[in-house]
Amino acid sequence: MKALNNCYTLANGVEIPCIGFGTWQTPDGAVAVSSVLAAIKAGYRHIDTAQAYENEASVGAAVKQSGIPRKELFITSKLRNDDHGYEKTMAAFEGTMQRLDMDYLDLYLIHWPNPIQFRQNWQEANAGTWKAFEELYKAGRVRAIGISNFRIHHIEELLKTATVAPMANQIRLCPGDTQDAVVDYCRSRNILLAAYSPLGEGQVFKVPEIRALAKKYGKSTAQICVRWSLQRGYLPLPKSVTLERIKENADVFDFELEAADVQLMADLKGCIGYSTDPDTTVF
Repeated sequence: MKALNNCYTLANGVEIPCIGFGTWQTPDGAVAVSSVLAAIKAGYRHIDTAQAYENEASVGAAVKQSGIPRKELFITSKLRNDDHGYEKTMAAFEGTMQRLDMDYLDLYLIHWPNPIQFRQNWQEANAGTWKAFEELYKAGRVRAIGISNFRIHHIEELLKTATVAPMANQIRLCPGDTQDAVVDYCRSRNILLAAYSPLGEGQVFKVPEIRALAKKYGKSTAQICVRWSLQRGYLPLPKSVTLERIKENADVFDFELEAADVQLMADLKGCIGYSTDPDTTVF
C-alpha cells in the first residue's frame, strides 16, 4: 500500500480502502460530525461505524456535508447484539439505513458472535442473521458482508449454513495482540482482516519499545502502529477526534518499518492487553 486511497480487494472483487476511519467511542452529534468530516477532508474514503456506537446519524450527516459523491466512499456498519436472528436483523438494517440516510451499505458486519442474550442458541441466531445478510447482499442493499470478533469455532459454525462466505472479519489487532490462529484461519479462506483499536485504545503511547521506534523513524507512536498494521497485512481503523491526529494517522506512506521491528512489535505480548473473549462477554 502506497497511499490512503489504495485498496484491498475482498473475495467478491469489491475494493475497500486500506485505512478506515474508526468512530468507536465518538459521541453522536457535533463531535462525530466534525471528526468524520475532518477525516473525509483529510483524504479518508473509508468510514467505520456501528449500530451500537449510536453515531450512525452523525456519520451520515458528515458524508452529506462533505460534498464527496457517495460512490467514492466506503461505509461500514455493524449489527447490534440485541438484534440477532433473521427478522430482527432485517429490521435493524432498515434502521441503520434510515439513520445513515443512504441507499446502500458497502460492508455490513455481525458485531459479536455470542452476545449474552443469545448465549444458549448463538449458532441458530447467527445462522438466521446470516440468512438476512445474504438476502441483503444478493438484493444489492449491501456490497459486501462480514463478521467482527469471530473466533475460528464461530466462523466454522456459521459456514455450516452459509451460502456466501464472510468477506471480512474485524477484530482487535494491535502490537502484542495479534490473534495469530484467527488471522491464519481467515487468510486461508480469503477473509480480510480489519484491525480495530490499532492503537490499543491509546495504551500504545505508554509502551517504551514503541516510543523508541517512533524516535528511531522520526514518526509519532500512532504512525508507527498504523504502519505496522499495514505491513502485517491488516486494514487498520484508527480513531481520533483531533484534526491534527486524524491527519497524522493517515500520513504513513513515506516510510517502512524494518522486518525486525515489525516482529518486535508483534512479540510485545500483552503490552496493551488482549482482546475480549466473545464467549464470555456480558453484553
